[in-house]
Amino acid sequence: MASPNVRVEHLSKMYRIGGPVERYRTFRDTVTQSFARAGRRLRSWFGGGDGAAPKYETIWALKDVSFEIQPGEVVGVIGRNGAGKSTLLKILSRIAEPTEGRAVVRGRVGSLLEVGTGFHPELTGRENVYLNGAILGMKRAEVDRKFDEIVAFAEIEKLIDTPVKHYSSGMYVRLAFSVAAHLDTDILLVDEVLSVGDVKFQQKCMGRMQDRTFAGKTILFVSHNLSAIANLCPRSVLLENGRIVAEGKSQDVIAAYLTEGEVTSSRELTDAPRRSSRGDAWRCIRRAAMLCRDVETSTFLVNSEWTLRVECDIPKELEGEQLCFGFDIRDARDTILFGTNTEQYGFKRRGRAGREVFEATLPSLPLAPGRYKVYLFLNDGHSDREIIESALQFDVLWEPNTVVERPPHVGVLHQQVIWK
Repeated sequence: MASPNVRVEHLSKMYRIGGPVERYRTFRDTVTQSFARAGRRLRSWFGGGDGAAPKYETIWALKDVSFEIQPGEVVGVIGRNGAGKSTLLKILSRIAEPTEGRAVVRGRVGSLLEVGTGFHPELTGRENVYLNGAILGMKRAEVDRKFDEIVAFAEIEKLIDTPVKHYSSGMYVRLAFSVAAHLDTDILLVDEVLSVGDVKFQQKCMGRMQDRTFAGKTILFVSHNLSAIANLCPRSVLLENGRIVAEGKSQDVIAAYLTEGEVTSSRELTDAPRRSSRGDAWRCIRRAAMLCRDVETSTFLVNSEWTLRVECDIPKELEGEQLCFGFDIRDARDTILFGTNTEQYGFKRRGRAGREVFEATLPSLPLAPGRYKVYLFLNDGHSDREIIESALQFDVLWEPNTVVERPPHVGVLHQQVIWK
């Protein structure tokens, strides 16, 4: 068997939280810190203190990760936000150094980690194509041969001599992917950046990665698009809290990912992870529960009543602020089947310090049997300031001994919501 293009052995990465920001150190700083450390040791020897360095909270973004990728193999990496996927790609791209273990990469590496990675904003698109080629170890003649194809694929012929600082995020991605796709790299690392482009370009990129010109490339593909993972990657890896919890055929790994987490009729959300579309996330949502005819449950029959009740603690600093609460119902592949919010139904509220309760009822839940997730959102009228993903999960079942003449709707729902 040929030597693997990528070998990851007991890889771990630790980050320090809450410590001082590390700045560039001069020779004078190094000498000063050496004397300071020596002074702390002397004080500890003579009983003047323990001489220990300040302790900071740490987090392991990756912990004891090991796997191999053979030449020409396409491997997907999936997992929830914060599972360590992007950290893994940064280490393989030599952007970050591992804390423990090692990663061996053989061959030229092309990386698509985020919008505009490796682009200089003051340079034109043309100049950045050559710059990226040089970074990847390409000779100018190699870039010259592929240049017209790169520009045509990115569909930015008119703007190729415009500084990229004037490009939209979608144009950044189009040009960056086109460079990585056409230059002669052996290994391509792709993070969740293709979601920035329009649907037509996403389909074009997926088609390119399935094209015969990609047949010899080793690809590590990180995405939340499970359909793309299933279609593109024969093998996948599932990360959870920085560790590999499943590895093997993509269908089996995706199934393990989709079934993780238990259904529950209610959940305390005080410590649940949350994010915001801008700035720091609020932490108002405290508890959520699902009910059927005033009884808490996590199992619903097809076309039964479904009620969501969410309790919030509004701090004094948000008193008087406009509050808009919303939720999504999603299937196992994160497809949004239903979404609504209080503002849509004219329930405009001003925050009052203390307990607030939002309650929404669907009189009839026309979902096919299966497992579904509920996402929660709290909005200030302009953007989502508190988002809790997969806050609740519930199952839908057929009513026993019932013959259903017409199957329930499995697409996007159109339902009247009763708010209280």
